[in-house]
Amino acid sequence: MDLLRSPHWAVKGRLLSRSFYERPVLEVAEDLLGKLLVHGTTVGRVVETEAYAVEGDPACHTAHQKKARQFVARHPAGTSYVYLNYGVHWLFNLFTKYPSGDGLVLVRALEPVAGVQLMQERRNKLRLRDLCSGPGKIGQALAIGPDQHEQTLWGRGQALHLRDDGRSLGPVARDLRIGISKAVDFPWRFLLPESEHLSVPLTGKVS
Repeated sequence: MDLLRSPHWAVKGRLLSRSFYERPVLEVAEDLLGKLLVHGTTVGRVVETEAYAVEGDPACHTAHQKKARQFVARHPAGTSYVYLNYGVHWLFNLFTKYPSGDGLVLVRALEPVAGVQLMQERRNKLRLRDLCSGPGKIGQALAIGPDQHEQTLWGRGQALHLRDDGRSLGPVARDLRIGISKAVDFPWRFLLPESEHLSVPLTGKVS
């Protein structure tokens, strides 16, 4: 059953506060696992993330894009950073701030939870596995694009936000980041290895 047939479903769970994002980027990236990403009437549970450091990480946008550095300078923690990848897919990231260094977290995969029929229509796919098993798929399935860039995620009444419904998780794994050509040895990908909705299964290259 599509849970969002109930108009009250989307308000369940605790809205993640600004302080959640005011922590080290690796902590935020790991703690996002199991949380609910909500956009309008579509909801997915985060099963895979990837962390990027604003300073000292050649794979982060801030290492080579002035606009990314300007974004970091003017926004608070818990702001969405949405960009077009290879001119095709809109990817959803969120901004973290901490005295020892700021960061960006890419949400790589979700387990579809609600609004599934709408996700299927947007993706033109029927299998749940095909809806949100990759960052580009998330953007399409949840209709996250340029209009959602620079939105505050912790403000009340935001269509795009994250929630914690208290659901317990299985084991959490840490792995190498993927789909990049720089800093490929950073073990900054976090995932629920038993999930069927990952973009790429656990490689096992990190002990």
